[in-house]
Amino acid sequence: MVLDSAQITVQLLGPLSASLESRAITLNAAKQREVLALLALNTGRVVTVSTLGEELWGDRPPRSAATTLQTYIFHLRNSLAVDVPRERIASEFLRTRHNGYQLECRTDVEEFRRLARAGREAAERGDPQAVSELLGSALDLWRGPALADVRQGRVLETETASLEETRLGVLERRIQADLALHRHADILGELTMLVARHSMNENFWGLLMTALYRAGHTARALDAFQRLRTMLGDELGIDPSPRMQRLHQAILSGDPAGDMDAYLTQDRGPW
Repeated sequence: MVLDSAQITVQLLGPLSASLESRAITLNAAKQREVLALLALNTGRVVTVSTLGEELWGDRPPRSAATTLQTYIFHLRNSLAVDVPRERIASEFLRTRHNGYQLECRTDVEEFRRLARAGREAAERGDPQAVSELLGSALDLWRGPALADVRQGRVLETETASLEETRLGVLERRIQADLALHRHADILGELTMLVARHSMNENFWGLLMTALYRAGHTARALDAFQRLRTMLGDELGIDPSPRMQRLHQAILSGDPAGDMDAYLTQDRGPW
């Protein structure tokens, strides 16, 4: 059976998987999976031979690098040819371009970024309910660390590190929206886990302090600040940022509508 409107889907936000419509694509070879991951992360764009070589071999490519890469692409096309002739894979899905290769596919990374953009637009409209729902849906796409079962050279390591930073930013904004919706008690467990996992992330500490205070746990909110200050002093020899100190003072003065709201609404970077 040949599918007229076939589409390749690649899942990257967790273990790597691929399918052609509803049929799973088997990818066993480690280098094949690595090449697919890099091409899928750049779907619709040409990935140059030099970039693929840097990912696969770093600064020490073998003499046969060009031929070896062509072999990887050949076998990858064969693996992708589920119910579709290999020639069609080469002409429509995994094309050879000048000095590189271009994969056309649908990915969960694209959907994650689409939902994140929609969430940002909802935030600009002042709609915290939509922000929480959209960003929650974006985060639900993650099934674990990106490319959890794929060998990563330095190109993929950079790509996955960037994705993780974006994920954390989206998570912060979703929690911020939940606080605006008065879900303080509901997110305390999540925030406690996050500060344990990301102990150097002041934003998570600030959100935890805010949630604790608004849930009626002022003493615990102040204790969280003291724990942060002790940790930063012991580990880095620094004090909490001025922003965190202002939040601390807002809690001390019982001022939830002043500096605390300013803390929640200020821009803390791209997402």
